[in-house]
This record gives sequence, C-alpha cells and structure tokens, in this order.
Amino acid sequence: MTIPRLLTAMITPYDDKLQVDYARAAELADYLANNGSEGIVVSGTTGESPVLTDEEKLKLFASVKNKVGKRIPVWAGTGSNDTQHSLELSKEAEKLGVDGVMLVCPYYSKPSQEGLYQHFRKIAGAISLPVMLYNVPGRTGINLLPETVTRLAKIENIVAIKEASGSMDQVSTLMTLLPEEMTVYSGDDSLTLPMMALGARGVVSIASHLVGNEILAMIEAFSNGNNKRAVDLHKQLFPIFKGLFITTNPVPLKEVLNQLGQNVGGLRLPLVEANETEKIFIQELLINAKLLPQA
Repeated sequence: MTIPRLLTAMITPYDDKLQVDYARAAELADYLANNGSEGIVVSGTTGESPVLTDEEKLKLFASVKNKVGKRIPVWAGTGSNDTQHSLELSKEAEKLGVDGVMLVCPYYSKPSQEGLYQHFRKIAGAISLPVMLYNVPGRTGINLLPETVTRLAKIENIVAIKEASGSMDQVSTLMTLLPEEMTVYSGDDSLTLPMMALGARGVVSIASHLVGNEILAMIEAFSNGNNKRAVDLHKQLFPIFKGLFITTNPVPLKEVLNQLGQNVGGLRLPLVEANETEKIFIQELLINAKLLPQA
C-alpha cells in the first residue's frame, strides 16, 4: 500500500432526526476520493466518535470501505479511554477489512507515559492491522511525548502518528528521535507545510472536505522542491485552515458543508450548531475563498 500524503478525517452525516446517514457517508467518501484525498479516517474527532455507538461506527466503516476501499485506504477510528473496549472494537473493524486503525490517546483518565505505552501496546498486539497513534492534548488532557512514541514505534504494526500537539518544538524532537519508517502526519491543517519541512509525510485534514485538491497540490509542490509554490498555496489556504476552528470542530465544518449544499445534517449533543455570528463569519469566509458566490 502506498503511504498516503493527504488523508481526510471525515465528518459523520446525519439525517434530519440525527440518525447516521450511511448512504450520504458513502457519497461523501466518494467525493473525497475524487478530490485529493489519498485516504480517509472514519469516526475520529471530526466524525463525532464520542457520540456514535459501536454498531454505528462499524456500519460506517463498512459503508465507506465498500464505496472507496478499492481506490484508497480507509482507517477506522477505534480509540477511546477504555483499553479493552478499544481492543474489541479494533478487532471487529479488522474483520470488516479496513486498512488500519487510528487510536486516540485515552482521554479523561490522564494515564502516565507508561500507561499510554501499555494501552497502545496491548491494542496493537491484538490485531494485525497497521496502527496510527493520535496525539491531541487539547482534546484528551494528556500529551503523548516523543520518547513514548519512539518506544511504541518499535512495535511492528504501529506505523504512523497523527501529531496535533501544536508544538513545533515537540515535532522537531519527534522527527529527531523516530526511525524513518515511522510516518508522521500533521493533525492541524495550518501546520502541514511547517511539519513537512521537518520531515512529516503530510496531513490528516479537515479542510480537505473543501480544498482537497489544493492541499494535495501544496504537498506535491513541496515534495518536488517547488517551495515558493507550496508557500503560496499555504498562504492562500491559511484563512480556511484557521477559519474552520472558530469554534469547536466539527461545528464550523458542518456549517460550511451545509451552506455549500452538501446536506450533512446537524450535530449530536453536547455539540450544538454554529450561532448566528459564526454563521455569518463562515459565509464571508466561503465568499472570500470563492467557494460561495457573493450574496
């Protein structure tokens, strides 16, 4: 399997009763696969994983895999703060034929670095699938340190990390310590290019729902040594990268997609839809990016 450079952390579409719309999820996955995404992560933070049941997650994995799995890899978000639960869900996902699992750091519990190591080691040891670690301290309350990632990289099927600490110093340490075969992805669209300058492969993106082809062009320009083109694209895309985080992800992203006529539905509590000020900001963002015509 070719290692993707641009993966999309896909939203979970709902119908008007906030039930998962599996047909719409398959359609969205198909759109992403045709517009720059070289892989898809299902049921991550952007996919509202905390409010999805295991049954819903497994049906989503199957729906997306069946639609695009012959073209691009599909990664299943199976992480939680319950090691045994994550292990069992990962085994079920493996039976469905997904290409890998993404495991978020266990949130709320705030384990030690040794606890984090044992958590990921146990899950990875129970499956044969490739594992992507997901470090997002702003969400989990715990930071997976580079030294712990380096220990985990010695486990054969732990092959990648989505690094979303937001610290370029941490990324620098990570890239210094890790073996070359461990793939590092930015977990923040706005840090994709800076992290690639330090050796990251690419990004697990949310903005790729809107500008996937442009993000891939930026990645390719940098990889081909055309730094000016890459920087120009980064600057062009930067307002979108930041604008999608004016409030908690995926609230702005779902509002964006709905304004663009994608009809991805609302959000399950405790998340609520964008307020009027945020909706106006998003509309102006889309107009300025020429994704929406001037009102």
